Amino acid sequence: MGEARLIEYENLNRLNEPFREAYEQAFARVADSGWFILGQQVERFEKAFATYCGARHCVGVASGLDALIIGLQAFNFPSGKEVLVASNAYYACILAIIRAGLKPVLVEPDAKTYNIDPHLIESKITPNTVAIMAVHLYGKCCDMQPINHIARQHGLKVIEDCAQAHGASINGRKAGTFGDIAGFSFYPTKNLGALGDGGAVVTDDPVLANRVWQLRNYGSSAKNVFDLLGHNSRLDELQAAFLSQKLAYLDAINAHKRMLADVYFKHLKDQVIKPLHQPGFHDVFHVFAIRHKRRDDLREYLLQHQIKTEIHYPLPPHRQNALKGVFPGTYPISDELHNTVLSLPISTIHTEQDAIEVANHVNEFSAP
Repeated sequence: MGEARLIEYENLNRLNEPFREAYEQAFARVADSGWFILGQQVERFEKAFATYCGARHCVGVASGLDALIIGLQAFNFPSGKEVLVASNAYYACILAIIRAGLKPVLVEPDAKTYNIDPHLIESKITPNTVAIMAVHLYGKCCDMQPINHIARQHGLKVIEDCAQAHGASINGRKAGTFGDIAGFSFYPTKNLGALGDGGAVVTDDPVLANRVWQLRNYGSSAKNVFDLLGHNSRLDELQAAFLSQKLAYLDAINAHKRMLADVYFKHLKDQVIKPLHQPGFHDVFHVFAIRHKRRDDLREYLLQHQIKTEIHYPLPPHRQNALKGVFPGTYPISDELHNTVLSLPISTIHTEQDAIEVANHVNEFSAP
């Protein structure tokens, strides 16, 4: 019998192969234009992505992290004010709050959705709280109705982290349009990924959009006129050109990942904890995260059977070396999630048969 076929977790070369010709044409257009920073390609993508999201404004920046930092700075909150964020959010979310001169306050997630638990938010609100960061983890929107209700009651702003949620929605309304402002990442592994780094800030508020527009370019309101202390954080013309090509296929990319998720839901047995299905929630499965108490043993078993997986994420923020002493108290739900989650292959490079094979091996490991 021949050696088992490797099922990779991801392969960016294969993922981008269908777009290669379009990318080459986009490269030629940018190269021939002689305009490489904040030109027609960025403007074109900004308009297209705003339309896709159903938002009025989109401002391209250099990364998803910058989108969150600049998005927070656009509010001009007083230094040291508090922003509530899920205790299992990716480290970049915490870093963005700190880099914006604010204080992150952790709120435990719902163990079923992996997103911030709306029922626990009010207990963390203090007179210093100015905002809630809703992190749409793994491609599932947070439960935005109660979050927005709490924000309105307490006079708080809502920032959406949509780095993993391009095209995700609740009852037809897309991620990035529920809060006051939203940050997106176009890191190459995202459902809408570039061939380098990139990000965008999305908002319906023209004042916030204008501040982000200035902040991304040194704080400039006109050439050599600087009204704000800003950043050098501009979405690259070339990456914008690539993203414009890929945006036309984003719904198809999401549909493929949802098809693979459906295969997992159908074939995985109940010995593992699967992501939560919720009526009205259109999840786009940037990550398909299952949970298993013997997560590390399961991961090794799958690797022995030529199946690669990932862990999103091994350490929660409160256990990161860079954040020692920042967060008092304990976060048992976050610890439990980080100790048990395992991301299964779910990419446009994978087939239905790949997902069935992965599910079968997970079931074999988990069999009583």
